[in-house]
Amino acid sequence: KLTAAPPTHAGLNALNAALDLAADHDLAASTIAVRVAASTRAHPYAAVSAGLGALDGPLHGAVGATVYRMIDTARRDGAAVAIGEQLQSGTMLPGFGHGLYPDGDPRGTAILAHARALDGDGALRTTLDELERVAARRPNVDLGIAALAHATGMSVGGPELIFAVARTAGWIAHVIEEYAQPPHRFRWRSGYTGPTPR
Repeated sequence: KLTAAPPTHAGLNALNAALDLAADHDLAASTIAVRVAASTRAHPYAAVSAGLGALDGPLHGAVGATVYRMIDTARRDGAAVAIGEQLQSGTMLPGFGHGLYPDGDPRGTAILAHARALDGDGALRTTLDELERVAARRPNVDLGIAALAHATGMSVGGPELIFAVARTAGWIAHVIEEYAQPPHRFRWRSGYTGPTPR
């Protein structure tokens, strides 16, 4: 059980929107892993397992927990502290920016609208607004899903689970599509670049 909060029509609509918007997104690392496995004619469960392995990376699906905690910190200590902690860690600022969307990730915008609508007392909405102002960058799907997890009372694992369930549906479509292609089509060549052997 992800949340002790009773289900609501608005909450279910928000969750369905997040699942729809996160189901597929071009050829992300996890989707490539799924397609490579499917090209060897791996069982669909095995292909999905390959995707889950890639999704587990802190720069992919597991970033949801980092964003969730950043929202926690912003609610407690303010957005400047939360963002400062992330920037001091030396990684990219999670939850903001996307290489494919210089003008903003439309998935994040849509999911954030649902999360804000679910926020009864306005505290989460205020925190999200402050995070966006301090970050001075557009939010992405990761911030949207983490905000939705907060708005529905989910735990820190909620964002990654939502993302993984959504992507699994998309991956199955990729598996089916890949089975129709010639097998073993993902075979790259490598070359030695080290010192010249003596």
